[in-house]
Amino acid sequence: MSRDSHPPGLALADLAADPLDEFARWFAAAEAEPGIVFAEAVCLSTLGLDDTPEGRMVLLKHFDGRGFVFYTNLDSQKGRALEAHPRAGMTFYWQPLGRQVRIRGQVEPVSPEEADAYFGSRPRESRIGAWASDQSRELESRAVLEARTRELEARFADGDVPRPPNWSGFRIVPEAIEFWQEGRARLHDRVVYEREGAGEWARRRLYP
Repeated sequence: MSRDSHPPGLALADLAADPLDEFARWFAAAEAEPGIVFAEAVCLSTLGLDDTPEGRMVLLKHFDGRGFVFYTNLDSQKGRALEAHPRAGMTFYWQPLGRQVRIRGQVEPVSPEEADAYFGSRPRESRIGAWASDQSRELESRAVLEARTRELEARFADGDVPRPPNWSGFRIVPEAIEFWQEGRARLHDRVVYEREGAGEWARRRLYP
């Protein structure tokens, strides 16, 4: 979308009562937009072990009424940060559409069954890579990583590649979801949903 072309403003009457339903609409539009390669790419923000905010790009792997799921090595920086501070935020930015979605909430682990099912759906090379990488740890050289990968390929040559015990997923259970749409002259539209109870959401318009 050019800077001279903006979508019509967000009308509250046109937005779903449940923000998960509205997110599904926006995500579908992002997936259908030719200019967006990975609609599922999202900045995950956590609080580090030293209480310093940290952000990195991850891939959203699933969402439903329970929340937003991503996967990681549990011994990585983000895995250890989430264990110590089980709260997180996600920020999607879909530039061609002039749209952003921010999510924040408590974090909970996915079930072992969910993690097994997703891990089993990954390409074999990616499953080997999950075993090979001591994510976030210091690596002596690329050659060490490649040698370790070859060893694991040989180890699992005759069978399936199971999920590593230190690899699983987290779900952000949203407490607030904000929808942002680009507007002319920086007069953007912002609508935030905040959870008020089980299945209940309050919706407010914010100044840009």
